[in-house]
Amino acid sequence: MVPAVPSLIHPPQDEKNDPMKVSQAKENIFKKIRQALTNSTPVPFPQSEANTAIFQLSRQELEIEFAEKFTNLLGKFIFCVDHADLASQLSGLAAHKGFKKIYCREEDLKFTLQKGNFLDFADTTLSECDAAVTSCELLIARTGTIVMSAAQESGRTVSVFAPIHICIAYTNQLVYDIKDGLQLVKEKFQNNLPSLITFATGPSRTADIEKSLVVGVHGPKEVYVFLVDKK
Repeated sequence: MVPAVPSLIHPPQDEKNDPMKVSQAKENIFKKIRQALTNSTPVPFPQSEANTAIFQLSRQELEIEFAEKFTNLLGKFIFCVDHADLASQLSGLAAHKGFKKIYCREEDLKFTLQKGNFLDFADTTLSECDAAVTSCELLIARTGTIVMSAAQESGRTVSVFAPIHICIAYTNQLVYDIKDGLQLVKEKFQNNLPSLITFATGPSRTADIEKSLVVGVHGPKEVYVFLVDKK
């Protein structure tokens, strides 16, 4: 005679291990969340989001303001009067630093530099380059910040992964404060914001290791901005 075997089709469930069973404490939390979503608390200080700027506009030109803040953060700033001057100064930098492999993914930027006889781009991968050249969305003068986005041809990685980042920008891309920059980005992309908007303020740095400042840990060791006069 075959001994009885417990049914494996519908095994009894322990209520404590039932994933569908919600404890009373969790149900109370969910109830509070539902109430909060349906009866949202009004903003306590509706006038706090004022249109007036927190920081007063500097009296000096934005180019000078950006250059001062950027160089104070160990950035390297070069002003160029036109595209020919840009190509010449970039060639001089490449020769001085001994760059053999300069990476650029942006075709329009490469074309602009090649018109100025800068021909030092190499067919190489980002992981093998000595330096990478990108454009940017904006420059923030008050903080010396470069604003970039994933919508650019360089994408999300070029400015971060390269050991030396060279940014080409124009004077008409300068704004005073971050608030101004965010407003322009919003106006440019409307409801189709890029997946990443980066605010890079100088070379990568950290003081996590024994409180000693170390440059180039999480990104490029050197950052150059070539600012071209856009008349």
